[in-house]
Amino acid sequence: MKKLIKISDFTISNEKTFIIAEGCDNHFGSLDNAIKMIDFAKTSGADCIKFQHHLPDEEMLENIPVSDNFHEPLYDFLLKNALTIKQHKKILKYCKEIGIQYLCTPFSFKAALELDNIGVDFFKIGSGEMTDLTSLEKIASLKKPMIVSTGMSTIDEINTTYEFLSSINIEFAFTNCVSEYPPKYEDINLGVIKTLKDKFTDIIIGHSDHTPDIYTCIASVIYKPAI
Repeated sequence: MKKLIKISDFTISNEKTFIIAEGCDNHFGSLDNAIKMIDFAKTSGADCIKFQHHLPDEEMLENIPVSDNFHEPLYDFLLKNALTIKQHKKILKYCKEIGIQYLCTPFSFKAALELDNIGVDFFKIGSGEMTDLTSLEKIASLKKPMIVSTGMSTIDEINTTYEFLSSINIEFAFTNCVSEYPPKYEDINLGVIKTLKDKFTDIIIGHSDHTPDIYTCIASVIYKPAI
C-alpha cells in the first residue's frame, strides 16, 4: 500500500493525478508576473504551482562557468530575478485565496528556513540536491514532506537517498526526471517510472518534465496516477 501525503487541504495519492505547474524563475523577478502565472495555472486545472527560492551567495560561487543555455552567469541572473521572501509570502497568501497549492524549491538550508518561517506546507528538492544527504537531513529537521527529483542519479544513488529519508521518518515522494533543458525525446524513458514504482513500493512516484509541451506528461500517467 502506497502512502498518502496530506498537505494542507490537499492529498497526494495514487487515486488521482496531482498536477504541479512549473513557475520556476520565469517571472523574472516580477510579482505581477508570478501572480499571472498562478492565475493561468489555476485556470488550467493545476492542483499546485511551484516556484524557486534562491539566495545566490548561499548556493553558488560568484564566478562559475556560463551555461550554454544562458547569456549571463547564473549568479548574476539570480541576483536580478530571484523573488524575495516577502514576495514569496504574498504569493503563498494569494495561492491560498484562490485555492491552489503553493510549492517552492529551496536551494540552500537558509532558503528552506525562510520558506518555513512563512508557513510553507512542503518542499520540492531539485535533482542536484538529491544525493546531498547532509542538506536533506537539515531540511527534514523542519518536519515538512518533500518531493525529491531524481535527475542525473543512478538507481543505486536513488536507493541510498530512499533508505536515508526512510530512516529519518520523513514523508517523501520521488519524481522521475531527465535533467536536460529541454530534453531530447529519445532521452525520455518513461519506463523508469515503472522501475521506481516496482522498487519503492511504499512511496509516491511522480514525473518531473522539462519538455516544451505536455505529451510526455500525459504519457507518464500511463505508468502511474500520481504527481
